[in-house]
Amino acid sequence: MSTFWSQVVRELEPYVPGEQPQIDGLIKLNTNESPYPPSPEVLKLMTQDAIERLRLYPDPNSKKLKTTIANYYGVTTEQVFVGNGSDEVLALAFMAFFQQSQPLLFPDISYSFYPVYCKLFGINAQQIPLLDDFTIDFAHYAKPNGGIIFPNPNAPTAIGKPLTDIETLLQKNTQSVVIVDEAYVDFGGETAIGLVNKYPNLLVVQTLSKSRSLAGARVGFAIGNSDLIIGLDRVKNSFNSYPLDRLAEAATIAAFEDDSYFQTCRAKIITTRDWTAKELAALGFSVLPSQANFVFAKPANNNAVEITQKLREHKILVRHFNAPRINEFLRITIGTDAQMQQLISVLKTL
Repeated sequence: MSTFWSQVVRELEPYVPGEQPQIDGLIKLNTNESPYPPSPEVLKLMTQDAIERLRLYPDPNSKKLKTTIANYYGVTTEQVFVGNGSDEVLALAFMAFFQQSQPLLFPDISYSFYPVYCKLFGINAQQIPLLDDFTIDFAHYAKPNGGIIFPNPNAPTAIGKPLTDIETLLQKNTQSVVIVDEAYVDFGGETAIGLVNKYPNLLVVQTLSKSRSLAGARVGFAIGNSDLIIGLDRVKNSFNSYPLDRLAEAATIAAFEDDSYFQTCRAKIITTRDWTAKELAALGFSVLPSQANFVFAKPANNNAVEITQKLREHKILVRHFNAPRINEFLRITIGTDAQMQQLISVLKTL
């Protein structure tokens, strides 16, 4: 431990991302990336002129991208914020809205970046336990708070909440910001973007990393009341006034404009996910109902660690979380049909 670290850094337990091994021939089902490439329209962007323009700073306000997102979701550009992946958007939102006297509320089993941000930014937090079936009960959030955040669908459980439940929460929680983290919403969930004009304290965050196959571009966005967006811009412009590079912005615009490709890919993933869940259940796994591009499954013999290791020996990577209540589960990203068939074939031999 360095003597030059600040006390905050000394006390941090950093977020641990999924493994990105440099090994050929792996079936990589551990980080919830799309198994399909980005829209073919993205390839057309890689012109000599676009590369030469990389010497110039991008538009600090990403006006073209904001207009594209606003048109797609039926909001105004003043209601859109963009950043380097949804992780950066969330980090800026934590700084902008959650440094309050009352605690921030979020599920005890959820995206593990939330407690990291709380520690980094000095935010008091209270984790609300999921029910025994791993669902969120918003009745437990009816208490004084400095904000509420949750993924929908949740991660790593993949279980979503209906929009009616979210609106009931917003009707009762009017004095603090509610962030709905919709990284996986395109795989069967209901987006809350349609509620932002009705509830000024609602901020919806999404990413291009999953359903639009742009994890390597690092683009995320938030949609909410213009006052919330102004707050995010104040933090962003005090930290990094040029959040998106030119190629990332252009690739994102192309991905939104090629909606038919997006719909085709996400439909494929949903179909493959449902097939995978049935096959895992037939092998004795307990599979939670998924609205994401992954499944959360518990082996019948509670040997999740052993299965993770044996799958790796067969060049198949899945994610295991050594955490209370979920340490007997595997999080399995949905790949192509061939990849998932190979997974099931190997599991049968095990």
